[in-house]
Amino acid sequence: MPIPEDVTGEEIDKDVRQELQSLPKTLADDVARNLVMVARLLDEDPEGAYGYSKVALRLASRVAAVREAGGFAAYANQKYGEALAEFRAARRMTGSVDLWPVMADCERGLGRPEKALEMAGAPEVQKLDKAGQVEMRLVAAGARRDMGQLDAAIVTLQSPELASNSVQPWTARLRYAYADALLAAGREQEAREWFAKAVESDRDGSTDASDRLAALDGVEFTDALGDDEGDSEDGGEKPSAEAGDKD
Repeated sequence: MPIPEDVTGEEIDKDVRQELQSLPKTLADDVARNLVMVARLLDEDPEGAYGYSKVALRLASRVAAVREAGGFAAYANQKYGEALAEFRAARRMTGSVDLWPVMADCERGLGRPEKALEMAGAPEVQKLDKAGQVEMRLVAAGARRDMGQLDAAIVTLQSPELASNSVQPWTARLRYAYADALLAAGREQEAREWFAKAVESDRDGSTDASDRLAALDGVEFTDALGDDEGDSEDGGEKPSAEAGDKD
């Protein structure tokens, strides 16, 4: 697959670069450049990222960082079985528990929420850092919802991290998940309050909490121009005030 000339491979994390030192230099550079493309495209073009990950895997499947990248690319394309296999391989190579939450979420994707809950109660969770433990809580709550256990999902999300006024990288997503669970359980007023709290903490627009809050308040976004003004002679499209955020 073609790689832009401005991609040198030096952009990757230094720990990954160190892993690649076990390879011949030319091969290491090729793998690094493909890993850079995976990272660049993962959010905006998951299929493209997946293609570059397959190239990297073909070149260096014995490198843990490559297996991990392949896992995230497969995960982004909802290829949960493949993602789980890559994450397991990476974990065997490194012994790290960092991938435990996303591995559990793959189990959800494969229709096995019970397995995800089993993983949420495993000793590995205690070895995760705070961000990993919050992520595991989010996965466990999702598994409860998969099983139709809305009240249990709400209780699962209730935690010191949720109650804290301190804004951390996970705060917006945790508050959003709690609001969404409350809304699913028919607790609309409480859901509105927590969507508002999610908006306050969502500094990088990682959720669509503002849209959800507006919907609860009955706010509708319409075209900025009326029908008469919008029908231009050159047939151009009318600008829209509506914008969507990613989950």
